[in-house]
Amino acid sequence: MPKHNKLAKPKAGPPTTQYLDIAEIRDGVVVMRDGTLRAVTLCSSINFALKSEDEQTATIQAYVGFLNSLDFSLQIVIQSRKLNIDGYLQKLQEAEKQQPNELLRVQISEYVSYIKELVSLGDIMTKRFFVVVPYNPFSDKKRSFWERFKSVLSAASTIKLSRDEFTHYADNLEKRVNFVTQGLSSLSVTAVRLDTQSLIELYYTTYNPDVREQQKLGDISKLQVETS
Repeated sequence: MPKHNKLAKPKAGPPTTQYLDIAEIRDGVVVMRDGTLRAVTLCSSINFALKSEDEQTATIQAYVGFLNSLDFSLQIVIQSRKLNIDGYLQKLQEAEKQQPNELLRVQISEYVSYIKELVSLGDIMTKRFFVVVPYNPFSDKKRSFWERFKSVLSAASTIKLSRDEFTHYADNLEKRVNFVTQGLSSLSVTAVRLDTQSLIELYYTTYNPDVREQQKLGDISKLQVETS
């Protein structure tokens, strides 16, 4: 019988560093390293299956009309995450300790045990829907060939925007966000734009799914950011 050599397990190397395309987040705007901007809106959902056939047809037609009205691209993101009820359970346990009525205290304790057992039986998932609205200030067709060529060369490095440039670009982005919000409202979908704190939390939890529960994000108001 021929001998088979066992394969050696690869040695665990140092953790890899993940570089993001985000240069900064300020005033509710995500500034990418190439100088383009992004706004993120959190959108509500509709129960399409419970609608009548006529309502479903009207919803589809409204959605098609909304897409045809756009002259820029959109990114639709659906996130599925395990439902985190630690904060809810902690409030219940605090209420249990402060409850003077013995019967109510026992009922709260049994309810907490029931919720924990329910969650342990299976992963309860929650879904969130986002629409990302972009703005590219370098897509102006009136620019000369050399200006567009230089912007392509500088895309590999981080582009610094002055305060006036950022304000002007952010205003144009805001117009797009308002247009998208109004278009989604015709579908009975409510879209709320994320502010700076919500954006930081979103990207932190998105790029750190394994450690986001063990390493909570610190006080965002104490973060030091560069302004120009």
